[in-house]
Amino acid sequence: MSVAGFKKQFYKASQMVSEKVGGAEGTKLDEDFKDLEKRADVTSKAVVDLISKTSEYLQPNPASRAKLTMLNTVSKIRGQVKSPGYPQAEGLLGESMAKFGREMGEDTNFGGALVDVGESMKRLAEVKDSLDIDVKQNFIDPLQAVVDKDIKEIQHHLKKLEGRRLDYDYKKKRQGKIPDEELRSALEKFHESKEMAESSMHNLLETDVEQVSQMASLVESQLQYHKQAVQVLEELTDKLQDRLNEAQSRPRREYTPKPQPSFDYGEPEHSNGGYSPTANSPSYSSAPLVEVPSFHRTPSMKNNQHCSEPCAKALYDFEPENEGELGFHEGDIITLTNRIDENWFEGTLHGQSGFFPNNYVEVVVPL
Repeated sequence: MSVAGFKKQFYKASQMVSEKVGGAEGTKLDEDFKDLEKRADVTSKAVVDLISKTSEYLQPNPASRAKLTMLNTVSKIRGQVKSPGYPQAEGLLGESMAKFGREMGEDTNFGGALVDVGESMKRLAEVKDSLDIDVKQNFIDPLQAVVDKDIKEIQHHLKKLEGRRLDYDYKKKRQGKIPDEELRSALEKFHESKEMAESSMHNLLETDVEQVSQMASLVESQLQYHKQAVQVLEELTDKLQDRLNEAQSRPRREYTPKPQPSFDYGEPEHSNGGYSPTANSPSYSSAPLVEVPSFHRTPSMKNNQHCSEPCAKALYDFEPENEGELGFHEGDIITLTNRIDENWFEGTLHGQSGFFPNNYVEVVVPL
């Protein structure tokens, strides 16, 4: 730093101490300048806060928001990049739905619905990508340019103005000790900085037409996003309604237990502790009716298995829960007296009659 520069820094520091500590008054700026400075300050703060809040609106997740700031506007305009480069929440949800829907099978009601919704969610992610890119190009980037150029320029001129004011006030208080030419030069530089600061603030405030245009671009981007999102969701709603109507029109499939295989346990001389089918009978019953395992069979069951009238054999225990129902145990032979509907029989057992579900029994002699 030169001697003149060092002296100027000393003058400014001395004047600042005098004003802060000693209560000395400096040169006052006119009210018009103060009003202009106030309005420019509010505009600057608004622009900076809008950039932050708009980025947060587009991506509430801080990690995704950091990636949003890395978007290259020029690449977007030239078409070199087709997506923001980070996953949208809608896309992640859509990928999960589509994946598990295909694993379940698109022919199932739930699986097919998952695939439909998943594909639509991925389309919504693409629409959201377009919103992010449009807002970044047409709203955030222009505002950032104002911060990087206009607002920085204002801050530079105001800082320079304050330094030259301190220099002038210091020399003015020491008039007579400071050469008049130096004092006159300090005053001219003060007025020069004041005019440049006023000009830069005026230019910022006069760009409000551009800022309104940028706001209009933001709203237009939002409008297009919501229009496209509504279109995707309406198409999805129609698909789901058709799928729902189709599912409701299908008859409900009742669960029917699979027949259990029958094994006969012999006692071969060289048994290794396991079991083996008897030599005279196959491992699985070849008869159309499935028998219960021989270790559950009682003599009364064997005697009653071949009945001459309509009957059914109990596959499981059934405990009656309502009045009029007929209880029985596994292996009981129940005389059938009537078929109530596709799910219930009426029958008698041990002198008692009542109703019971048909999936608990196997019909031996049909009605």
